[in-house]
Amino acid sequence: MTKHTSKELILNPTYKEMADYYNTVIMPARVRSPKDKAAVEGAVGAISTWIIAALRNTQCFSIDELNEEVWMKLEEFNERPFTRKKGCRLSAFEEEEKFALSPLPITPYKMSKWNTVKVRPDYHVSVESMFYSVPYEYINQEVDVRVSDDLVEVHFNHMRIASHKRLYGKFGQLSTIHDHMPDNHKLFVEQTPEAAIEWAESMGTSTVDVVQYILDTSQTEKLALQSIFSLKKSEQRYSKYEIERACKMVISMTKRPTVKSIQTILKNNKKNDAEQELKRKTEINQNNYGFTRGAAYYGGKQNDK
Repeated sequence: MTKHTSKELILNPTYKEMADYYNTVIMPARVRSPKDKAAVEGAVGAISTWIIAALRNTQCFSIDELNEEVWMKLEEFNERPFTRKKGCRLSAFEEEEKFALSPLPITPYKMSKWNTVKVRPDYHVSVESMFYSVPYEYINQEVDVRVSDDLVEVHFNHMRIASHKRLYGKFGQLSTIHDHMPDNHKLFVEQTPEAAIEWAESMGTSTVDVVQYILDTSQTEKLALQSIFSLKKSEQRYSKYEIERACKMVISMTKRPTVKSIQTILKNNKKNDAEQELKRKTEINQNNYGFTRGAAYYGGKQNDK
């Protein structure tokens, strides 16, 4: 429900949008001021009497026939002479009002509905049991949604942040724009067999063999891509060299490499490399002090403490 404030008149969003579309201004009548409505109410009464009442006995068998009768009566009504001054409604319009009118838009205004909804944790809004994405930064924010016959637009603070073609048919359909996703979601959605092979080639020949084996032997492509995606995420902790070395090692040990076995090798290699590095540093430190001679070596006296 739209309510006015003490300082401002608040228009219905759909009504205001129509006024903006036709570049006109809505001036609501004042509260408890019937004189503001007198002319309009009088014109409605005159139209009702002259057209609707006059056609009450006319038989029409289609909307087109009824419209023709109404147009004829309307022309008669507009050309009917005034009783207290010269001219008629048509001449008054042409002489006093027509010059001030602006041309209508090429296409007529299309009605739309406005709703306020909250962005879901999956960065989608629900509109009549269909789901449309918005940029993930607006999760848990309240947004205004404009719904027309063929378009769904999402606004935040009077700024449009998303636009989708309206969905019809089975409930629960999703319209998701790639740019609205967080980076980790984009990474998953972008997974295809071609992309998986391309990534493997950037790592090395052993990684290509592992990826190709997973693609060829998995029950479904989706499961294969999920496994490869898990392997690909290893890049966050391990270098290309370490991943390629782990793939080479697993191939040398089994003809059925798995991502889990590769991840285990990566973890063990990381631990072994760290132990080797620590051992190497310890030996270097020991060698650095290997040629140091104390006073006793040269037969000197050491001061007792």
